[in-house]
Amino acid sequence: MNAANPAPGKHVVATDFDGGEGILVDLNTKKYYQLNETAMIVWRGLEQGKSTPEIAADIASNYEVELDRATLSVERIIDNFQTYKLLSTK
Repeated sequence: MNAANPAPGKHVVATDFDGGEGILVDLNTKKYYQLNETAMIVWRGLEQGKSTPEIAADIASNYEVELDRATLSVERIIDNFQTYKLLSTK
């Protein structure tokens, strides 16, 4: 991934639900995206300015998955966020 620390776009609003899931709303397109618990952790990590390895480490420790697997998941989720133009690069 070549984007250095992507950040949530200012045009995107995030809402958490009970159980860790959430919704992102793109105010530019009026589309919303339902996120599972892992995707919300990634989104919140990006909001906090964390890097991909830091977010992957959080997921690996919280969910007892291997770091390599967590890293792949984080990268895939960030790629999806970028595909839907939900991120801006600093």
